[in-house]
Amino acid sequence: MGPYDRRTITGMRVKHALTGNHVLIGKNGVRLTVRELISPGATGKFWPSRKGPSSRARATYAAALIETEGEGLEIPPFKGELEARVHDDVLRLAGRFRRRFAWREDRIKIPLGAIVHAQLKGSRVDLWMRSNESPALQRIALDLFAHEAAGELVDWLPAALAYPESPAPVMPKRARPAVLAAAQARTAATLGLSVALGLMVMALIYRGLS
Repeated sequence: MGPYDRRTITGMRVKHALTGNHVLIGKNGVRLTVRELISPGATGKFWPSRKGPSSRARATYAAALIETEGEGLEIPPFKGELEARVHDDVLRLAGRFRRRFAWREDRIKIPLGAIVHAQLKGSRVDLWMRSNESPALQRIALDLFAHEAAGELVDWLPAALAYPESPAPVMPKRARPAVLAAAQARTAATLGLSVALGLMVMALIYRGLS
């Protein structure tokens, strides 16, 4: 592709030197964006970090595991940089983790259909997944090291909806006894003062007539 070979483009894509909007010129003069090249059915069928002719990886990102919460899929305790690879039907996470005194490598495949919510905050992406083994949602937080990379990863998850932010509940009036008691006390004080003034006026009038 122009002055770059596919291995060079793959490395630049993973390191975010190339974005999905960059335009590449093929040997036949065809102009395609990186996003078009890594999309299914694109001319040339270029897949980042492809391992063989049957690979269906759409995009590959460098990431780091921040935290996990909940039960469901067994997620290895990855340490350091890991690879987040988007396939047609799964999000594949591969990396290293330490077990006892040795480093081990492992991977996990998260079905894209199981990711029901996604939340983007800077370079951080939180994903909520529903597992067949558990009705509760499981959360995994990843750092994509760049806001643009995090946004692109979320774009590859069309089934994931924005995580609903729960607003602070508004306490109804009947549930606020202290507020109601204060208002009632002010009303009673006002009424008592009016009655006292009325009695004083009547007393002065009575004295003046007598």
